[in-house]
Amino acid sequence: LVVAAMHIIIIGAVCCCACVAGVRTRIPPLRGARSGSVYSRATSDAAQAELRTVEELRAGIAGFYDSSSGVWEKVWGEHMHHGFYDDSRKDHVQAQVDMIDKVLEWSGADDAPPTSVLDVGCGIGGSSRHIARKYGSSGIGITLSPVQAARAQQLSNDQGLGEALSFQVADALRMPFADNSFDLIWSMESGEHMPDKQQFVSELARVCKPGGRVIVVAWCHRDLEPGEQALAMREERLLRTINRAYFLPRWCSVADYMRYASEQGLSEIKRDDWTDKVKRFWPAVILSALRPRAFVGLLRSGTKTIRGALVMPLMIRGQRRGLVKFGLWTGRKTSSPSSLPSPVPPTPLSMLVPPPSAPPVPSSPIAVTGAAAPDGFKWGGTF
Repeated sequence: LVVAAMHIIIIGAVCCCACVAGVRTRIPPLRGARSGSVYSRATSDAAQAELRTVEELRAGIAGFYDSSSGVWEKVWGEHMHHGFYDDSRKDHVQAQVDMIDKVLEWSGADDAPPTSVLDVGCGIGGSSRHIARKYGSSGIGITLSPVQAARAQQLSNDQGLGEALSFQVADALRMPFADNSFDLIWSMESGEHMPDKQQFVSELARVCKPGGRVIVVAWCHRDLEPGEQALAMREERLLRTINRAYFLPRWCSVADYMRYASEQGLSEIKRDDWTDKVKRFWPAVILSALRPRAFVGLLRSGTKTIRGALVMPLMIRGQRRGLVKFGLWTGRKTSSPSSLPSPVPPTPLSMLVPPPSAPPVPSSPIAVTGAAAPDGFKWGGTF
């Protein structure tokens, strides 16, 4: 009873904070659409214009992760993505590590271990460090968040991977790397933030070496049915509410990604839907937010993080409706010798990044001060 009462108090406090933060908890109506209709791409484009500009998205994404990454790390640890859940009961942190290993195995990366890796949307470097240990590879991680880049570098230095891994602030749609630079391009749950998905795939393919592999895991909407021109109005409304909280542009389907990959000349392209493998994730995140320590951190992190917490149930609703998909796809970059301008030796890691300098140290209290070791969900253990 005491625990239940505490949860009621916490939920009430969150709702009050939502009102103060100006968060809309109901799905707003979409202008220019009739209930139950499937409306045109022109209407969808108009809806996109109602959201945010590209520059607003970039600034919003950076600010969101600057403020929320410290809270996430304290509760969940260094991996900022879904976990892979099968029939076994497991710790949530282990589920996140399993997600990385399962994706690498599924993609075929284990058959040709990479030596150089680009982590696009690297968070605080969890995937980069795991892949570096797994394959003995070097790598670079990019993010829009200065706080994340600094923390990723500090954790890598502390874990003895500072010379192998480097992290920097960069835009995935305009990456500061030469063509044909990396054996493996890894993007774990960052594609949903890209306002131009086609350009995103183009950049991934550009910096991938011939014979290298691109792997993308992303939140997607369902594939359109034959004859459909767009999602139903109620589906778009749901996604728009999620978009506002997480600073997302329009979503795309895995089928869209497959088309973009084919346009870039990638081969051996394949896809999968692991929505059923991650369905335990969002309920676990919601439960973690109700723990006193996490709740206090949530309040201190500001209104952006609170908005993100309040729409988490909508991700569950989207999954149950078959709208929100946890999609993944991979492809290899192949080029015949005649199509290449000239043989180019592998680019040394030192030439891929700017001259060595200390990563930016943000003024935020979440910055690179030594945080307590993550709980790893010892309070719950398994879910």
